[in-house]
Amino acid sequence: MNHESKRRTVSRHLIHWLLAAACVAGCLDTAIAQLAPATILKIDTENFVMYLNDETDPAKLASNPELTSPRRAVNFGTLLLIADIVAVNGRPARGMHLCRGQRVNMSPTPTPGQAIGDVIGILTYLDCVETILWPDGTLIGSITFRGLEGTAPSPGAPLEQPRGSLVVTGGSGAFLGVLGQSGALAAASPSRSASVTEDPSKRRTFGGGKTTLIVHLVPMLRPEIVMTASGPAVVHSGDFSLVTEAKPAKSGELLTLFASGLGPTRPGIDPGQPFTTDPLQVVNSPVELTINGKPAEVLYAGGYPGSVDRYQVNFRVPEGTAAGLASVQLTSAWITGSDVKIPVR
Repeated sequence: MNHESKRRTVSRHLIHWLLAAACVAGCLDTAIAQLAPATILKIDTENFVMYLNDETDPAKLASNPELTSPRRAVNFGTLLLIADIVAVNGRPARGMHLCRGQRVNMSPTPTPGQAIGDVIGILTYLDCVETILWPDGTLIGSITFRGLEGTAPSPGAPLEQPRGSLVVTGGSGAFLGVLGQSGALAAASPSRSASVTEDPSKRRTFGGGKTTLIVHLVPMLRPEIVMTASGPAVVHSGDFSLVTEAKPAKSGELLTLFASGLGPTRPGIDPGQPFTTDPLQVVNSPVELTINGKPAEVLYAGGYPGSVDRYQVNFRVPEGTAAGLASVQLTSAWITGSDVKIPVR
């Protein structure tokens, strides 16, 4: 369905929605039906290059058009990491992984030139930002983190993370206010080391490594389906009546739900201001919905006019959905909310 069709669909339903305001718009705050799952992002990168700061003459930085081999890394040496983001949790994406860092070779029994300390190894202190884009280049948001690469993962990190102890310090866009921890999975191919004199416009030409970063996020807000006194705010798109035991959903039917926490929109609005009717604000982040774990087709996701942090999502119940209570779960920007149950026949 194209954008104009989405606009017409939502516009036709506005009056029905207003007539149903007593049971939906006057709802309770969002309620957690079940414990929401952990948010873990696996960010795949390519053309991963480590530029070692091996030149003191500023005139020579980023100027060599040839493939370079850096001078030997030294203790307390600085570096810059650049890589291309190509996917998040298996979904194609674009973006940039950018870190600045400093090496520290540490030991409790150091040899000359090593730093004395109780954390053992060749450590790299990193300040990083992940800038994540849609495949068309539209910005979704950024995540910042800092900490040590080269250490064992922190207690409580995802078990498949073999190394790295970095702290997620915040985010912007779809990731506003996130906290968490980060590290790296085993690299599919190691990063390439280059001199800081190498022309970085040649990075994709010369190539680099492939690696997957793992980010365990604790979001400030999650996408949550609004709860009313009568149950989840999920309605039949035909007449905007609530989905209930007396009037259950059907396999293949078009439904509409109302939610919070889906994040920024296109076009944007000032924080705290209500969504408008013209133009409609479409959710900027990838929005996904599952029913009993099976992907449902999302036809539209946008801010509900006149409301603050309330969104309308039109979707189709997957064909073949079994009769009974079905689990509905909403995801925005790879952050998944808790599930709710709706009856299906």
